Amino acid sequence: MAVDYAVIVVYLAGMLAVGWWGMRRARSKSEFLVAGRRLGPWMYSGTMAAIVLGGASTIGGVGLGYTHGLSGAWMVFTIGLGLLALSVFFSARIARLKVYTVSEMLDLRYGGRAGVISGIVMWAYTLMLAVTSTIAYATIFDVLFDLHRTVAIVLGGAIVVAYSALGGMWSITLTDMVQFVVKTIGVLLLLLPIAVVKAGGFGEMRARLPDDYFAPLGIGGETIFTYVLIYTFGMLIGQDIWQRVFTARGDKVARWGGTVAGTYCLAYALAGAVIGTAAKVLYPDLASADDAFATIVKQELPMGVRGLVLAAALAAVMSTSSGALIACATVANNDIWSRLCGAGRRDGEGDEVRGNRLFILIMGVGVVAIAIALNNVVEALTVAYNLLVGGLLVPIIGGLLWKRGTVYGALAAVIVGGGTVIGLMAAYGILANEPIYYGLLASLAAYLVVSLATRPTDEEVLAAWRRRLAGEPAEAATAEAGVPVA
Repeated sequence: MAVDYAVIVVYLAGMLAVGWWGMRRARSKSEFLVAGRRLGPWMYSGTMAAIVLGGASTIGGVGLGYTHGLSGAWMVFTIGLGLLALSVFFSARIARLKVYTVSEMLDLRYGGRAGVISGIVMWAYTLMLAVTSTIAYATIFDVLFDLHRTVAIVLGGAIVVAYSALGGMWSITLTDMVQFVVKTIGVLLLLLPIAVVKAGGFGEMRARLPDDYFAPLGIGGETIFTYVLIYTFGMLIGQDIWQRVFTARGDKVARWGGTVAGTYCLAYALAGAVIGTAAKVLYPDLASADDAFATIVKQELPMGVRGLVLAAALAAVMSTSSGALIACATVANNDIWSRLCGAGRRDGEGDEVRGNRLFILIMGVGVVAIAIALNNVVEALTVAYNLLVGGLLVPIIGGLLWKRGTVYGALAAVIVGGGTVIGLMAAYGILANEPIYYGLLASLAAYLVVSLATRPTDEEVLAAWRRRLAGEPAEAATAEAGVPVA
């Protein structure tokens, strides 16, 4: 394993070096939080694909393939569909808003007063997303170095927090590009063909596995529908995803670059399912489906290649973790802390960079601590997406599509939807489908009823909103609407 260890150590050292280099570029709030809003199509596509395809998509996607065959691709497939929908229908408008957070968008659309509550929900989502990615370090570092779980989480978390805090979005963007390349080579170009060949080819796989393993809907229609609600809709509204949209150089980059990234996700989904199916042929009696990825890598890949593929898995986890961490810190600082301390306070650019860097460090320490205390990744991820979709999907999409929606309708949707999700998770269990089904319906009903029962949004606010969507400079539009400039 010496060569494999060397590959991993070089990769981790490279991540820290890129973070140090990125620190020299991140000298303003815009550079630190959204990479100066100037990413071109190729870098934008690579970083967007990197953040949405994390440990759950890689290790979990292979595990679903091991359990369900080709239909195990549906979880990651719905992530790709969500990214495609975001890119085609909404990304251009989102990019033109020139904001930093989803809550700022809600304030612009509804005329203020929605930011803190929506910010708390979004903060909880990004925090739990960062925690689940951090927990995944334990699995990968255990395979690599046989480390204790706590040591593995601290080691992986320290590296991600370090390069994220040093250079902010510039460091994360550059490391994500490296991680995108490593994932593409390691998973798509190396592990996928080697796994199929080792399993005897598709003919042998079909001969040795039940027909259900090759049925497109074998995982079940209800499961697929739930994936669509949670992951497809989650892609439309997550702060971690929107913050990447904010980095695009322009409308076309956001639309076409995101479309390329979404298409890549569809291919990645199928690759993971095929690898998992091949692992089922080779190792039919694994104790856990999530062990399929590590097992096939350790047992079937040659020296050096094995290290690169394990680096690919590590890259998948680190890209999602760093994206979720900066999103969590951005929301905590800009949507919660700054509003509670005084929304009108303006700091110098250097002070704002230092403040956001400090929040990344604070949130990073919190994420590592929670990850050490928490064991169930699936439950934590489910809580995160249930809160996000149940509480924020309706007011965000409603604000983009329905002129009659009001700030009181938005607040009602967040409170009723989020409360329903929490109550039903307590009643039915975290992994039940009912919380997201009824939470969404309750949120939609509250939004419609309260919006229609309250005074329409002021026409000046809507006019300023339309000008922001058209790409007018932020200061002019927000000043006219009476909303503080971010």
